[in-house]
Amino acid sequence: MSQTLNPDRFPTVIAAEQIQKRVREMARQISDDYRGKTVHALALLENGFMFMTDLVRSLEVPVICQFIKPRYRRPGESSPEDIEIFFSHDSDIRGHDVLLVEGLVHSGLTTEFLMSDLRSRGATSVKLATLADRQSARRVQLQPDYFGFLVDETFLIGYGLGSAQQTHRNLPYLAAATPSLSVT
Repeated sequence: MSQTLNPDRFPTVIAAEQIQKRVREMARQISDDYRGKTVHALALLENGFMFMTDLVRSLEVPVICQFIKPRYRRPGESSPEDIEIFFSHDSDIRGHDVLLVEGLVHSGLTTEFLMSDLRSRGATSVKLATLADRQSARRVQLQPDYFGFLVDETFLIGYGLGSAQQTHRNLPYLAAATPSLSVT
């Protein structure tokens, strides 16, 4: 059974045109900051793939695109607050400028961990670009170097961000939904 997307069902939070305009503005700023350098753009899957695609197409400096997918595990009988984060990044980033690209920064725990790990692997610099920044949920001291939009606690889908069932990433805009979104 084919399911269609009903725009009325998911209220627009940030329109597609606004997103594209802001992505181009961010790309100009990043290009200015990295003039004369090659950027190693490293996107977090799945939420960062669409933002990464549009961002790198607008960059005016050489760019190498790579993707990582963090995995999470709660160790043994420890508290629910304890999480182990694993990710595989095979490329040698020693001496390179890394731009970590995320669709949405929430608590900042994963981002802080990844940025610290990339620095410890010898990256010359590690900066963060995110389309959406939910600062009110931050659990660590972290400030993106480049961000598109500050967002509130609304559960967002679209433009690469998926529902709990991993659907609706294909919406060209950011929309409000419930975390337990189920498609009927």
